[in-house]
Amino acid sequence: MRKSNPMKIVKVVYTANPAFAEQNQKNIQNVMTNLRKLGSPGINYHCCLGSDGKTFIHTSFFQSDDDRKTLNELPSFIYFQEQLKAAGFEDPPKQEFLTLVGSSVDIF
Repeated sequence: MRKSNPMKIVKVVYTANPAFAEQNQKNIQNVMTNLRKLGSPGINYHCCLGSDGKTFIHTSFFQSDDDRKTLNELPSFIYFQEQLKAAGFEDPPKQEFLTLVGSSVDIF
């Protein structure tokens, strides 16, 4: 029997203040640029925008708790969170921890 994978998956969904949605996209793109530069293979993080142009769906796969800490301590991620909180929400963040059932590609 295969040993359980310690991978952590976190989904966060929120609706940004409409006036801030465009800036939020720029802040998220900055986080992604910094993550690519960091080259941390234990973080697989993506964000999608809903068809309304203001609902954001973040899904993060972490190989370990240290990888999650790396993201949470990234200066651009901290800035993104601070700016988003300051701008306010139309619908506040809802966080959910997920379990992977299957994937078409290897995540780690």
